[in-house]
Amino acid sequence: MFLSKLISIKNALKIIENNEKIEEYETIHIKDAYLRVLGEDIYSHHNSPPFNKSMMDGYALISKNTFGASVNSPKNITIIDEIGAGEFSEKEIHNFEGIKISTGAPIPKGADGVLMEEFTKLKGNDLEIHSQITPTENISSKGEDIKKGDKILNEGTVLKPAEIGLISSAGYDKIKVHKKPKIKLITTGNELVEPSKTIEKAHIINSNKYLISNMIKSIGGIVNIEYCEDDIEKVKTSILKASDEYDIILTTGGTAISKGDVVIDAVNLIGEVLIHGVAIRPGKPFGFGKVKNTPVFMLSGNPSAAITQFDIFIRKYIFEIQGLKYDPPVLKRVSKLKIPSNLGRTDYVKVSSDDKHVNYFLNKGSGIIQSMVKGNSYLIIDENEEGINKGDIVNIIFFKTMELN
Repeated sequence: MFLSKLISIKNALKIIENNEKIEEYETIHIKDAYLRVLGEDIYSHHNSPPFNKSMMDGYALISKNTFGASVNSPKNITIIDEIGAGEFSEKEIHNFEGIKISTGAPIPKGADGVLMEEFTKLKGNDLEIHSQITPTENISSKGEDIKKGDKILNEGTVLKPAEIGLISSAGYDKIKVHKKPKIKLITTGNELVEPSKTIEKAHIINSNKYLISNMIKSIGGIVNIEYCEDDIEKVKTSILKASDEYDIILTTGGTAISKGDVVIDAVNLIGEVLIHGVAIRPGKPFGFGKVKNTPVFMLSGNPSAAITQFDIFIRKYIFEIQGLKYDPPVLKRVSKLKIPSNLGRTDYVKVSSDDKHVNYFLNKGSGIIQSMVKGNSYLIIDENEEGINKGDIVNIIFFKTMELN
């Protein structure tokens, strides 16, 4: 069935959501875990620290032996051993005895505090101390950070350096994560050429190839790119082959709201078109369908429209099939300009926003991509509004809150 009636953004998102399929899991080494999505809860195999340890270089002592010590009234301690990092002393400290200790080394039996080296003077085995310590001073207790058996991370956590460090300290070298979705990007258009200092008449540089592929990578997808001419048989062949090999297919170009657009027609012939045209600006000619149960997202050939379509429909899909919730915060700002719109259409206006206001610029056409560089947010005009006036309180979403973080 060929579709060309515009549907609401809400209905489009519902159709896409009903066709989501959560990615399977795989086990990887933690060295490869950066920005992967955790596929299991993590419970610590160890206490952290695993023993009472010194927080600094100094001397492990019995705190009561130091009471009253000062520069003018020093006390003397006999040093009976030395512990370096990664070492352990079998000796037990008794009254007025101490052990020289390095940062991170285990506290010896009998000691209950560590005196910084700066407050001491060592002559042979005789230590003169010029300050006092309290019980547990400069000691990090066993299990102070993490106790064995504690749950330290939840499934669905995006793994960044701190999280990976935490996992390693808990005793894991391998973890279960959601598989990255494999995505085929097919850019179409007889007019498209590779970047060059000079181009022939009627040719356009294929910026979508680089733009959309890197957007896919930025949210965890593995992308393979193919260019296809505006030939329905070639497009059908490319999409059919990709449907057997990839989790998702993305196309750019050939989606205008009319019959005869090659991508829409190709998907309609070999699969099913579920969406063709959404009441949004920019990006009205958005399509979504399935070929052999593989989802096919059909984006506009106009780069700015394709970006908006990607942000509205595809980010959410790719996040959620990796087990991630996608709900960027909608914030309130005061508009400095009047922006017209039409009832029944949702506008995503690319703007520059600060902590109080929004500014509208460079959004007069679907093909203008400077707005994505100079702007930092979307201003959303609801389908029930006929635009906004200067001074109105408006809804915005910052681009940075839509990223994988």
